[in-house]
Amino acid sequence: MVEEQELVAALQNEAEKESAFRELVARYKERLYWQIRNMVLDHDDADDVLQNTFIKIFRNINSFKGESKLHTWMYRIAANESITFLNKKAKRNNVSIDNVKNNAVRKLETDVYFEGDQLQLQFQKAIATLPERQRLIFTMKYFEDHTFEELSEILETSVGGLKSSYHIAVKKITEFIKNHDETL
Repeated sequence: MVEEQELVAALQNEAEKESAFRELVARYKERLYWQIRNMVLDHDDADDVLQNTFIKIFRNINSFKGESKLHTWMYRIAANESITFLNKKAKRNNVSIDNVKNNAVRKLETDVYFEGDQLQLQFQKAIATLPERQRLIFTMKYFEDHTFEELSEILETSVGGLKSSYHIAVKKITEFIKNHDETL
């Protein structure tokens, strides 16, 4: 496997760009998909946002200066694309972002790509109720297992603020599950 610095050099070289980009997609597609999917919830929407993310990466790779790790830069693009998608969807449908989240949660219940029991569904519903930024922080920490330091770099915010947001999100999720699941 090509090291990250070599991959960046190949991506920024016009002669090698296409083959290097195929390598990049193969290496990061699944991780970026799940980061996006945890934000937008719907499989088809996640595919669309992932495609937009890779297009943006391809078009802007020459502006990547190596001040952060490549995957950090890509996660930031994916996070921004997810938030932009949710905001555009709310604006296009002339509804609040909360309505978009509620519709996504309802779709999740019938999503053929969702594999999980009732508790996992409640967990996903609880995550969907979080404000966008909190949801992003929670999903990247919980599902992607990023450290707070990595999140600080990706989201360009303080470690202390991230820890606070994460712990508040955990409390909200716990409360949601307690209040919405009679079996607990």
